[in-house]
Amino acid sequence: MNALFRLTALTAVSLSCALAEEEKWTSIFNGKDLDGWTPKIQGFALGEDPKKTFIVENGAIKVSYANYTEWGDAFGHLFYKTKFSHYRIRLEYRVVGEQVKNGPGWAIQNSGIMLHCQDPKTMGKDQSFPSSLEFQLLGAGNGVKTTGNLCTPGTFVTTGGKENKAHCINSTEPTKPVGEWVKAEAEVRGGKLIKHLINGKVVFEYTDLKLNPDEPEGKVLLEAQGNNDLTEGYISLQSESHPFEFRNIEVLELEP
Repeated sequence: MNALFRLTALTAVSLSCALAEEEKWTSIFNGKDLDGWTPKIQGFALGEDPKKTFIVENGAIKVSYANYTEWGDAFGHLFYKTKFSHYRIRLEYRVVGEQVKNGPGWAIQNSGIMLHCQDPKTMGKDQSFPSSLEFQLLGAGNGVKTTGNLCTPGTFVTTGGKENKAHCINSTEPTKPVGEWVKAEAEVRGGKLIKHLINGKVVFEYTDLKLNPDEPEGKVLLEAQGNNDLTEGYISLQSESHPFEFRNIEVLELEP
């Protein structure tokens, strides 16, 4: 039995190493500039970011309000150039600094990774959020006690076997302190399943991703597409009035 156990253990380790070697993670942020990324700020055309909300410093994408005197409803998203369907994305994030003047109370220490985003070219000039599934990232000072939550602008999902159209649904993972780097990862399986991971642990998952005809963003896309299936989209990082930083952003494409 001991010999058999050792053989089984060695086989498992070898298989694990082989799988790790086969994983081809691709960096989608070069740590130097925003090559491959395009901002969309509410009130401005795609590509315009006159107050330099998204900048790169010290190897991180920074959501910065250094050039803002006040918030002014300037909700923003930084889109990566490639559309994905079956993939994993991982990065590190942290909350920094203070919220810009007159930012909404719910947006204190609040940002997110937007998954399955609509094409930013289809967003209206004054549109606040892309139709997407938001992997919500919160700091401990927000008032909500969990991070890795889900918000659903223009979309809805199934949780616990039931259709769930709540705008935000909480995970099980406690929020993290200001200044602490946190590892966030999402596993996305087309329109079937998404898992949120914080520091390597699955904290939330949901299935049956759909466009929501009850919300303007979802209704427009549904009418153009002819059905409400949500199977692919773009990735974006959010600016919601509180400074954040993102680094080590990588994607691993998966077989359907």
